Parts: sequence; C-alpha cells; structure tokens
Amino acid sequence: MPELPEVETTRRGIEPYVVGQKIREIVIRRHDLRQPVSPTLVTAEGQRVTAIDRRSKYLIFTLDDASSLLVHLGMSGSLRLDNPHEPFKKHDHIALTFANGKQLRFHDPRRFGIFLHLPAGDPMEHSLLQSLGPEPLSEDFNAKALAAACSKRTSAIKLVIMDAKVVVGVGNIYASEALFRAGILPQTPANKISKARLARLVEVIRAVLTDSIEAGGTTLRDFLHSDGKPGYFAQRLNVYNRQGKPCRKCGTAICHEVLGQRATYWCPKCQR
Repeated sequence: MPELPEVETTRRGIEPYVVGQKIREIVIRRHDLRQPVSPTLVTAEGQRVTAIDRRSKYLIFTLDDASSLLVHLGMSGSLRLDNPHEPFKKHDHIALTFANGKQLRFHDPRRFGIFLHLPAGDPMEHSLLQSLGPEPLSEDFNAKALAAACSKRTSAIKLVIMDAKVVVGVGNIYASEALFRAGILPQTPANKISKARLARLVEVIRAVLTDSIEAGGTTLRDFLHSDGKPGYFAQRLNVYNRQGKPCRKCGTAICHEVLGQRATYWCPKCQR
C-alpha cells in the first residue's frame, strides 16, 4: 500500500507538470472505485490547477474555480505522467490531459482508490479529512501530544502510532522502522512508555519519514513514481520484511508476528 512518503513523492513528482496547467480533457474509463467517481468530475474540464497539496495519504488538487479534486491511491494505485497518444493500460481508470500535452493517469488494479470532485469550499471539511490527526512532520505532532494520546491507552504502541486520529501517515512499514530506531518493542502498552521515550519516538518517526521521502518512497510491488521508476528506501529497511535475517545493528535474528492484523517485525535485543 502506498504510504505517506510514496504519496508525497508522487505529489512532488507531478507538481511541476500539473500546477498552472489547464485541464483540456478528462477521460473516465471506470467509475466503480472504492467510492464512485464523482459524476461532476467532467465539469473540471477547462479549469486550471492552482496547487497540489497532501493531507495524510490524500492528494488535493485545487482548481481555479475553488473546487478541488480529492485523490487517494488506495491499496495499489498510482499516478503517472504519460503521453496522451500512448494506449491505456488495463487498469488506467481516469486520465486528465493538460494544455501542455501531458496526461496524468490514475492506475488502480484493485480499484480501492478514490477520485472525487469536491465543490467550491474548504476540502478539509470533507468527511474523509475532517477527523484526521496531525501531520507527522508538523509542529502539531510533538512529545506532549503523543504522551496525551498514549496516557490511557493499553493497546500496543505500534497500533497507537498507526491510528490516523493520533498521527497521520505512519503506516505499517514506517511504524516498524521507527520503533526499531527508538528501541521500543512494538507490543509495549502505550501507557507504559515514559515521556522521554515517547519524545524520542516522535523524533525518529519524523526522521524515518523524511529519509524515505528524500529517497523516493519505499519500493513496493504495486507502487511506481510519477515517472514510472520505483522508490529506493526499501534498501535501507532495518526490520520490515526481514524475518530471521540478522539485525543490521547487533546481528540478532529479526522476529515477526501479526499484531492488529498487520505483519510486525522487531529486533529482540535492540528493542525493549
């Protein structure tokens, strides 16, 4: 599943080619995504994209009539820039052709993504966005906020930091990697972790996500950059998907279990 760094990498990749451009044509090849594609989407033809922002794993395209496009890549989706004359691939469901000749294609084999046209107004008031927690790279996500979220929660710390109401964008891969860097066992009850260790966890969550964004996201089977090239952060993973392999830090075999229905990895020596 594309996580926050993959979505941010996509945003940065397409921004120079899309912002400031007028949408010349919209092609909808399938409407049946996780939510039906907005029937008003075609009315965005002729509008200019004035900005592309990200909120959690959602991309928000602001148009010059104050409406917006809300896009989520779902389990397997991607956005890529292509030549309008190239044949559509099987799972290319939506295409936006711009005045500069570039075409942005939404590709989603599992059709679990979202592509909505929102009316003029604040997109943050949409039901998909209004209850989200703070961005992990913002000042709103800090040691005090995380400590408050953990104070009465007995669930595993990994599940807490993956809760989008606590902090957005810390998906399974990055939660495992951040807990390794912080030296915290993923199964530890959240309310049993000291404020000092939670402060450290905030720091490493930011560091892991920043490193991954700079590296271009994590290489996953279904994820491609806007230019069609995979990311490279997977080469740096310390624990995720490394069950039985030696810890890069101490040499102990990496452990694995399913926690909250998600694969979880840790080093039994480096994390406590």
